[in-house]
Amino acid sequence: MEPNDDQPEASTSTSATSPIVQAATPEVSPELQATDESFEADASSSSRGRQLGKMAREWVLVIVGAVVLAMVVRSYVLQTFYIPSASMETTLMTGDRILVNKLAYHFHSIHRGDIVVFARPPAENCAGPVVPDLVKRVIGLPGDRLTSRGDKVYINGSPLKEPWLPANGKSLGTAITPTTVRPGQYFVMGDNRSNSCDSRMWGTVSRNLIVGEVQLILWPFSQFGFPD
Repeated sequence: MEPNDDQPEASTSTSATSPIVQAATPEVSPELQATDESFEADASSSSRGRQLGKMAREWVLVIVGAVVLAMVVRSYVLQTFYIPSASMETTLMTGDRILVNKLAYHFHSIHRGDIVVFARPPAENCAGPVVPDLVKRVIGLPGDRLTSRGDKVYINGSPLKEPWLPANGKSLGTAITPTTVRPGQYFVMGDNRSNSCDSRMWGTVSRNLIVGEVQLILWPFSQFGFPD
């Protein structure tokens, strides 16, 4: 039996169109966007605040450290003093500011000719009530025998060489009463000897009263340098 040509054949192909799917971008509400921007601003402000706080703490530490260091230096190492009188002229002039090394005599002994600052001795009676510290030159050491003849100082029977005195200012003024310097004591005098209240009037200075050695003239700049 032959096939019936009039019977339609079954179709084997299908015509279909595949749709293209595109993801939609979600819309952000103005309220959420404003919130995000506010959060970022707050975070940035907080970061700057932390940085400023850290800098402030560092500066506080630096300042406190500097103050403590200055106090330690002033108390134990170096200190400036003001010259209120003419007793050390012409080596130190009235109004000079000097730098005193407080550690000097922890490393070496006190020498004849050193210029020293010392606390006012109990017997001192001519510097005035408001002067807590004095500055003079060491003339006699423990064990020395001192006296004077005319304008000349004698130590252990020999005339003292005094290169620190000005050529035209060697008048002794008050004579030295024969004195033997006891252990731990020092005989001091001003370079302006005719205008100095010193060991000739009120005796020797105890070692424990000596603050330190004068090592530098700071002011005025015209006088800046090491004293003789």
